[in-house]
Amino acid sequence: MSEPSRPVHSLFRHSRWREWRQRLAFWIGALLVGLVALAFAWLADEAFASFKRLVVRAPWAPLLITPVGFALLAYLTQRWFENAKGSGIPQVIAALEIPSRRLRARLLSLPVAAARMSLTLGALLVGGSVGREGPTVHIGAAVLYTFGRRLGLHGRRTIAGLVLAGGAAGIAAAFNTPLAGIVFAIEELSRTFEQRFSGLVLTAVLIGGAVTLGLMGHYAYFGEISGRVPTGWGWSVVPACAVLGGLLGGFYAKLVLPTDKGLLGRLCAARGRYPVRFAAFCGLLLATLGLVSGNHVFGTGYEETRALLEGQPITDSSFLLWKFLANVVSYLSGIPGGLFSPSLSIGAAFAPVLGLIPSVDPQACALLGMGAYLAGVTRSPLTASVIVLELTHSPDLAIPMLAATLMAAAISGWVSPVSLYHALARQIIDKLQVPAPAVSKPGAREQ
Repeated sequence: MSEPSRPVHSLFRHSRWREWRQRLAFWIGALLVGLVALAFAWLADEAFASFKRLVVRAPWAPLLITPVGFALLAYLTQRWFENAKGSGIPQVIAALEIPSRRLRARLLSLPVAAARMSLTLGALLVGGSVGREGPTVHIGAAVLYTFGRRLGLHGRRTIAGLVLAGGAAGIAAAFNTPLAGIVFAIEELSRTFEQRFSGLVLTAVLIGGAVTLGLMGHYAYFGEISGRVPTGWGWSVVPACAVLGGLLGGFYAKLVLPTDKGLLGRLCAARGRYPVRFAAFCGLLLATLGLVSGNHVFGTGYEETRALLEGQPITDSSFLLWKFLANVVSYLSGIPGGLFSPSLSIGAAFAPVLGLIPSVDPQACALLGMGAYLAGVTRSPLTASVIVLELTHSPDLAIPMLAATLMAAAISGWVSPVSLYHALARQIIDKLQVPAPAVSKPGAREQ
């Protein structure tokens, strides 16, 4: 009579083991993401510090090093690492939108992630106006996805959860902002994701952020800024930042999205035919912008942003224009690199431009500008708000920040109706010619 009970007991044990394998994949994978993100952050800082030391010794060096470096990076990307182009976030969105094992193997393999990391470091080493946060999202998704597959996880929702958690844990670890990682996963990555935001995904994001907190301690990326809440006429800075952030952010998206129409279409065609020469020309333009701006447009713009937030700017009002153009040129060149940090730098530069508004606190203006411009570029107002508030420990500005980012995202939509990341993700899918999947039952295995 005991024989029939064995299969039931065996099935229960198998189910329990599978459940623990899933938990281990999320927990240990998130720990690895945090460690990799920390290592990447340190290497990125060292790479750009090397470039700055060179510029101090030879101010004209970027005219040679930046074009040659951009050309080399474009050649390596075009020749061997096609899927390592851009920021990495569109690749993660594409992998979530189309649950194809073949697509994910191409976009989320560890060699591609390692190449993106190395090439982004190379971009900072030659002065590219790029950030590391987008690449960290891609690296985090690749690490967690690969680790889960190695543990034998195959369920469609489980695998998608690994990708989602890895990308969000990357944001949490890159900025030391766990809450921003969670909001980013919900608002940006999971916009077309059918799975609910599970507790395992939430835990993985928190672990990724906790690694940074445990190893680096409690710190804010830009320090304790705590801008003052606007009062009276000071509230006029909210719509001012929203309008400027929305217009500039939408215009940025319009400039960098591939098209076949007008002047931008001809530029895109030239980039497609001569990617290496086009990248070298972009590098030369960036080096020229660097000379005009006093060498302030290279890299992430961290020092310039921090100085603006502390009310002791090292740049003038023209920095907004030069940094904006530097970001456009760097992205159009086709080299790997993110846009979060450079976008925050542009937003902070709103302070000297809008400083003529009566009763405006320059710090609050810089903070609101950072959120408004980032929301204008990404069309993710909640993520932009939470990232800026966490980066600067400025919770008192939550209400004006949300108002500015929501208005900026709406205004950006009038300028560029298509969301930047999702438009790029759709182009990746179309290029790889992956057909849309048929609707499958919950728990189905990845195709």
